[in-house]
Amino acid sequence: MTTKPKVLFFDVNETLLDLTVMKKQVGDALGGKSDLLSLWFTTMLQYSLVVSASGQYKPFGHIGAAALQMVAANNNIVISEEEARDIVVKSMQNLPPHPEVKDALNTLKTEGFTLVALTNSNDESLKIKIENAGLTQYFDDLLSIESVGKFKPFNDVYNWASNKMNIKPEDCMLIAAHGWDVAGALWAGWRAAFVGRPGQQTFPLAPKTEINESDLQKVADILVTYK
Repeated sequence: MTTKPKVLFFDVNETLLDLTVMKKQVGDALGGKSDLLSLWFTTMLQYSLVVSASGQYKPFGHIGAAALQMVAANNNIVISEEEARDIVVKSMQNLPPHPEVKDALNTLKTEGFTLVALTNSNDESLKIKIENAGLTQYFDDLLSIESVGKFKPFNDVYNWASNKMNIKPEDCMLIAAHGWDVAGALWAGWRAAFVGRPGQQTFPLAPKTEINESDLQKVADILVTYK
């Protein structure tokens, strides 16, 4: 029987919240070119790492807006900084949870797990999006990387989060739908569970996650068997 993690840390965007609505709004801004959506999202992630690696900090939504301007410019579409931020920041704060998320979180909460959100979004955005999604009551704490000034998957973020909850890295488990995020957590000495949302894969060069399931309820069903 596998040992229960002391704290379950959840990535928020895509893991808990469905990005379909946001992607539609971004796609409309890019002239309806839905094939550019994945490029925009990966550009946003790339530049969040560029910002962190350079010792800088900018809010995740602002990086997303800048990435939207860049992708648009490469396709001869002009979007102002204000317009881009309005699209990205507002849409990121009004995302619905995936269909199984509330039941899965309720399952884990009922079983006595400590649940913590850990996201690249800033403090204000995190609180708003969790509240708007109707998930506030499930979480014991909401942690934003804003306090660290670096984005996941930098080691400093996972180390800070485990210290914040006053537990050792090996007692932490990250639950996320991004291969780069679970890789970062595993390399920081955490445990990890991967939620295989459509279009997401684990990174083959990273350590293997102990749980790899297609949705959060299936992850929860495994975790409740732990002692």
